[in-house]
Order: sequence, then C-alpha cells, then structure tokens
Amino acid sequence: MEHRPLFARMKDMTGGELGALMSSGRAPSSESLAGWEFRGWNHPPILALLGIRKFVKGFFLADGLEGYNRPPRQDGFDTEWTGARAPFGFYRVGPPAAPDDRHENSLLLDYGSSPRNALWKPERFLRDYLVQPDPNEPDVFLGLATLALGPARPATNFFLLERLARCEWRP
Repeated sequence: MEHRPLFARMKDMTGGELGALMSSGRAPSSESLAGWEFRGWNHPPILALLGIRKFVKGFFLADGLEGYNRPPRQDGFDTEWTGARAPFGFYRVGPPAAPDDRHENSLLLDYGSSPRNALWKPERFLRDYLVQPDPNEPDVFLGLATLALGPARPATNFFLLERLARCEWRP
C-alpha cells in the first residue's frame, strides 16, 4: 500500500527527529480533523509486542470536537488498516492548558476529560499532543502520548496519523 511521503518517512525517524518535528509543528484546525478517521502508527517498535502498533483514531463533533481509538489487525505498516473493531479510549480535543500545557503549539487529546470513559479505565491517564508537522502535507499529523500522573506528564511515545476515511461512528 502507498502512504503519503511524510507519513512513510516519519516511520523511520529517530526520537530526536520526531521531537524536532513536534516542536516546529503547528496545531491542526478542528475542521481538518472533524468527521475523519486516521491510520495510526505507534513509535517505538516495542509497542508491537503489546499489540498496539497500529490503530485507527477518529474525530467527531458532539459537545465540541471529540474522538476515539479503534484497534485494527496488527499486520504491518505496508498493509491496509483493516478489521478495526468498536471504538474505545475516548477523548476531548482542545488547546492545551495547565497542567497539560507541555506543547502550546499543539492540540490536546484529553482522555481524562471524556465522560465516555469509565472512571476505572486506564486510558483516562492519557494526554496526547497533536501537531501538523508540514503544512504541505495536510493529511499527516504527529502526536506525542503522555501519562497524566499528578502534575507530571512523562512521555510514553510518538505516534503518526495519516488521513484514512470519513468517520462513520456516531455517539
């Protein structure tokens, strides 16, 4: 399968190179995300052992911009993202604010603020920062996943997104 050039290049970048793109990127507009699903690819390769290397991330309008994740078949970067199951890991999307103001040039995907996640679900600790690294490739995004541990926000990994298809899921 053919990927957009930046998405394919980012897959092989180092953490330092992805960090530089994260710092120089800009927050995507809500309009560029709403109503779409994206192919997702988690860095680093160790996440394949946990069965979470590939994912689908969707965005929808409800009470503002919100989103979800869906797990597809874990069969490699160069195969289609198929077999995605029911949504889980819901989040609200907005500008980062304290204590989640680590990347002011990003949008914050806040799993802890979504009432769609049960209080006991571990995804409530996730905070993702999302940027558009290159305005010439408007269908490719870069994210940084972190954990909300009190006031600390330790990074867990970078992830890549590439526009896939219109979002059909509705709450």
